[in-house]
Amino acid sequence: FTEKPQDGEVTVGGNITFVAKVNTDSLLKKPTVKWFKGKWMDLASKCGKYLQLKETFDRNTMVHTFEMHIISAQANFAGAYRCEVSFRNKFDSCNFNLTIHGEAVHVSTEPDVDVWELLKNAPASEYEKIAFQYGITDLRGMLKRLKKMRKDEKKSVAFLKKLDPAYQVTKGHKIKLAVEVANPDVEVRWLKNGQEIQPTGRYIFENVGNMRYLTINHCSLVDDAAYCCLVGEEKCTTELFVKEPPVQLVKNLEDQMVMKGERVELECEVSEEGASVKWEKDGVELTRDESFKYRFKKDGCKHVLIINEATKEDCGHYKVKTSGGESVAEVLVQEKQLEVYQSIADLTVKAKDQAVFKCEVSDENVTGTWYKNGVEVKQDARINITHIGRIHKLTIDDVKPEDEADYTFVPDGYAFNLSAKLSFLEVKIDYVPRQDPPKIHLDCMGRTSDSTIVVVAGNKLRLDVPITGDPAPTVIWTKGEKVVTEGDSRVRVETTTGHCVFTVEGAERQDEGIYSVVVRNPAGEDTADINVKVVDLPGSPEALKIMDVWGFNVALEWKPPKDNGNCEITGYRIQKADKKTMEWYTVFDQYRRTHCVVSDLIMGNEYIFRIFAINPVGLSPEPCNTKDSVFIQKTDHPPTRDMTSQRLRITHPLVNRPIIAGYNATLSCSVRGIPKPKVTWYKNKVDISNEAKYRMLSKHGVLTLEIRKPCPFDGGVYTCKAVNDSGEDTVECKLEVRRKYPAWW
Repeated sequence: FTEKPQDGEVTVGGNITFVAKVNTDSLLKKPTVKWFKGKWMDLASKCGKYLQLKETFDRNTMVHTFEMHIISAQANFAGAYRCEVSFRNKFDSCNFNLTIHGEAVHVSTEPDVDVWELLKNAPASEYEKIAFQYGITDLRGMLKRLKKMRKDEKKSVAFLKKLDPAYQVTKGHKIKLAVEVANPDVEVRWLKNGQEIQPTGRYIFENVGNMRYLTINHCSLVDDAAYCCLVGEEKCTTELFVKEPPVQLVKNLEDQMVMKGERVELECEVSEEGASVKWEKDGVELTRDESFKYRFKKDGCKHVLIINEATKEDCGHYKVKTSGGESVAEVLVQEKQLEVYQSIADLTVKAKDQAVFKCEVSDENVTGTWYKNGVEVKQDARINITHIGRIHKLTIDDVKPEDEADYTFVPDGYAFNLSAKLSFLEVKIDYVPRQDPPKIHLDCMGRTSDSTIVVVAGNKLRLDVPITGDPAPTVIWTKGEKVVTEGDSRVRVETTTGHCVFTVEGAERQDEGIYSVVVRNPAGEDTADINVKVVDLPGSPEALKIMDVWGFNVALEWKPPKDNGNCEITGYRIQKADKKTMEWYTVFDQYRRTHCVVSDLIMGNEYIFRIFAINPVGLSPEPCNTKDSVFIQKTDHPPTRDMTSQRLRITHPLVNRPIIAGYNATLSCSVRGIPKPKVTWYKNKVDISNEAKYRMLSKHGVLTLEIRKPCPFDGGVYTCKAVNDSGEDTVECKLEVRRKYPAWW
């Protein structure tokens, strides 16, 4: 069950509905649900004027809802009911009670009447009379069971005393079923719902002479079943009904008094964990609604009713009901006392000015209304009413003589108000033309006087500067001591309302410098300086030389270009070409140093090399080529300098360099020495050989450290240490990790 039927109460003639919900998410078919009155009366055959059974299915939640509607309840409808759900080998059941109010309950001092005994001993003509007298509604079902019992009453050979037709036990207690057999040595078998019972801690079998006992300890709802004692082919059966004890209240509700808007928690504790309870307010059952006003919380044996943001309507008597008792508590909700932190003050304002009435109260949730001479104030183009937190404001723009009045603020729900007077001050003045000194607003452009504007050579340079002033100021542009005019066809100066624009078509390196703009009018003047930087492509590298050739390797060295394009050289592009095909291939790109080793050259080929310089603008227009070519000799074995011994030394050191964050970077140096040295890399004197972020390569004497996707944390001092039998050598460099793009780019 996802929702079990709860105990219910109804007056005579009233209607009531019991609901059971079953989750079938893990089931292949619809489960079977049966409704019983007592332990044996199946209500499916009683549907009609007074009883209706309905079922619905929600495909979204996979939940079946089963409902039992009792219409025009009668006094004899009261009693214990049971709902069973089953699917193949799965079974669950729950008990609930129906109480009928409206007629006095007759308490008899006579002993309880056994209806079974009356029916067994009565003639068939008296059956209907007995059923009517004792409120039996399922007479047909009782007669079927009576017929079956009468068949079992034939003389038994194996049993001297059989089981009673039915037994009842309270949940958690124990019960002993007893039979007397004719043969004291015979073995008996006990069955539960047709399945043989094996002796366990809860099921105990006893043989005492002719008596055979089955003891069931700690009875639960699982033990509610049909039991059979089998002797050979002969058997006797009975039904065991397990009655759940009423759920008692261990801890009662307590009265509560809270302030308006506070949270209320009514807590009780019951005797059984997981038991269901019913909450009522002033006799009306509480349920979860769309506003989530009430929340119901279960925590083991504790049950809590939560009321969020209590209001005056939440005052009343709250009751919690269980199957074995109930508890009542009273909830009182009091209004908070509203305090005035700041009252509105009298104002005296001039024409066209702004009037602001402001007050502050203790509760930020309190709303209010503004009145002018007793008439509610409405918002319009001049009047603005705001409520932010505890502060309430009435703002009147462009005050006019008719705005003079008494203004009042009345908090909603409170019997007091705040008042103030607005007085209008009429001032006669002679008209004087307004004059505002001129102002240059570089901050509107996101720049300051220290900012630099960078423009690429050949592109348009446009300086658009916001200015203010009344009357409109005149604008003069200067570079150094020279006034810039439109004499040059590339230069254009414009002045519009609120802006002055200086434009240079096709910027050149000579246009770089500090530009000053001066604005003047009769009220004053203002000046501002703007630093302009013109960047261009770099020149070609110089003095490219072939420094060494060994094996399949060539060592190159060069000098930076004389013209860096007015910005930093960010790297070099090294290319090689076979002299036969003259097809160029890039060996290194964005290479930071001014020397490198080109490896993996092919034997028998003749190579030439060239280098481009790179800055943020782009690639140098022309490369620097080697004057001579290099021929890689053919040999069966890779050539070496000296196969016996050679002093260890680092021929090309590491170079300090900045790199761009997020792009893989390499540090390289060259080492010579025989025997082959052992190489270790360090970062800030810490060995990084086993870190996955770094990859160490060694090929033909070229040592390379690859740093994968560096971040600012990877900056520091890197050291390469080479060691062999002839000695050791170390070299280090400083690595700086910069953000992806320059701040001005």
